[in-house]
Amino acid sequence: MELTATDKIIINHLQGNFPLDESPWEAVAELTGIEIDTLIERIQTLQDEGYISRFGPLYDAQKMGGGLSLAAMQVDKSDYESVTEIVNQFEEVAHNYEREHKLNMWFVIATEKPEQVFEVIEKIETASGYSVYNMPKQKEYFLGLQLKV
Repeated sequence: MELTATDKIIINHLQGNFPLDESPWEAVAELTGIEIDTLIERIQTLQDEGYISRFGPLYDAQKMGGGLSLAAMQVDKSDYESVTEIVNQFEEVAHNYEREHKLNMWFVIATEKPEQVFEVIEKIETASGYSVYNMPKQKEYFLGLQLKV
């Protein structure tokens, strides 16, 4: 699939500009000149085809009273698939991905309460047999990166 002119308009417009409105799709349709059904259909297709990984809000778990941490594991290649399944079973885990590094599995843990991060880590260690390296953020930086297509 190649990006259409409509896809490019959608991608360029929705990078940080989704309206906070009672009828956001109507507002986007009016701003872009693209029918609501087409907008929704094209976003789904862009996700299905791998052009975008997700479309949705980004919440700050810590500001909402929750816990958030980056975690990593050093997993033997022979166990990688089974450990991935174990880690991904936890609803608190997001963004699990493999890296070419000694610490080859990285994921984010987001919980309702800060102390739950440690509980999730303990459960993952017990279920997988591997240590989890907890790396909570020390300082937050926000980069509003928008890439025109």
